[in-house]
Amino acid sequence: MMRSFGFVVLLSLVWILLSGHLEPLLLGLGVASVALTVFLSHRMNVIDHESYPLQHSLSFPGFFVYILREIVKANIDVVTRIVNWKEKTISPTLIDIPQTQKTDLGAVIYANSITLTPGTVTIRLSEDTLTVHALSKESANELASGAMSTEIAKRDF
Repeated sequence: MMRSFGFVVLLSLVWILLSGHLEPLLLGLGVASVALTVFLSHRMNVIDHESYPLQHSLSFPGFFVYILREIVKANIDVVTRIVNWKEKTISPTLIDIPQTQKTDLGAVIYANSITLTPGTVTIRLSEDTLTVHALSKESANELASGAMSTEIAKRDF
């Protein structure tokens, strides 16, 4: 029941933030939409132990800043390799890196974070490894260092 309440609150906040209108008709449609979504989610049994826990929402802003910084760094690296500036070349590399996250949510956030950074794509996620294609050996080595994994684990996702 607590998960449903958190889900209702989250959906309601998203509805209000995205619509930006507080007219009675739109609020009524929002209530109906949230109620239908929660009802269907219960019927489909998708609100379970693997649903997104709201307590992680407090960790997200710090992680957002971290991943945004990594995306900017990776963009700069990819652009310098494309224009071959400072003799940086493209050297595609396929590596397996350890998947050290404790939860499924953490593992998925880790895999998606790797894919979000330009020049790297997570190809496969298993219980103990991630297979990643990197545009360069340097970016592959940076991933292999485990800094991103540590950053995600630090936030308890």
